[in-house]
Amino acid sequence: MNEMIPEKEAIHMSEVINDVFGSMLILDRMNAHTEQDALYPFALDELLCKETGLGGPSVCHIWQQPRSFIIGLRDSRLPGAAEARTWLESMGYRTAVRNSGGAAVPLDLGVVNLSLILPKQGAGDERFRSDFERMYGLIREALAHTGFEVDKGEIAGAYCPGDFDLSIGGRKFCGIAQRRQAHAFVVQAFVIAAGSGQERAQLVKEFYDRAGAGAPAADYPQVESRSTASLEELTGLGPHAAEQFASAVKDIIRSRQTAEGTAASAARLILPGSREVADMAEQLRRRYTSG
Repeated sequence: MNEMIPEKEAIHMSEVINDVFGSMLILDRMNAHTEQDALYPFALDELLCKETGLGGPSVCHIWQQPRSFIIGLRDSRLPGAAEARTWLESMGYRTAVRNSGGAAVPLDLGVVNLSLILPKQGAGDERFRSDFERMYGLIREALAHTGFEVDKGEIAGAYCPGDFDLSIGGRKFCGIAQRRQAHAFVVQAFVIAAGSGQERAQLVKEFYDRAGAGAPAADYPQVESRSTASLEELTGLGPHAAEQFASAVKDIIRSRQTAEGTAASAARLILPGSREVADMAEQLRRRYTSG
């Protein structure tokens, strides 16, 4: 499948993206690999979201996490979840239960994670679909130069399935989740950029084989390894697909920023210290880890 994005749709995507990115700041943590805690980036998102809700700027947090396995809250309640986590940890994976929606996802340096941190538009704002559409538009535009059409819709057999599975040629490469607070929210995308999508899907399948033992099949995703592929495999971006994709995302946001908007946002930015993030990670661990 190698379909160009229609010109009218590309223009519409630009309009959707431009409405929030004029004053958005980019927090690039693509090479911040020293932090060992798999919950660290989620805790950072949690704190940044609180600041945004208190009047801080919108932020695009771009990050990677080495050799980790992030478990959904529902996954953590499966009868064999503890044993499955022990199995993963025996192979060197850091495991954690995340506070955003969705099911299990493996993370590594071939996965680019995007977090759009935005204020709510009033007390009654529950426009989660439009927020997901905004992330979809950003990713689609970042890949427009490849000439491949990015489709939206659940992919049968994919891990972390949902209406906003993003795929090329029927194979999933990205899932989108969100975390909503009182006055702001985070939309997170996990983009499989480099390496083997099939190997990652097989790992998730084996996790569920262990975690879901004795549970009804409807209680967890039925993963098929061939459902998933990376951008490297799907578009031919090559082994540096993660860096190329992240660079494309940053270029799109920067092209829509204004000097006045980013200066005002930078003046309002309060970045939490590493100790504060670590403390929040521990709070999330206690709050979301059952048993």
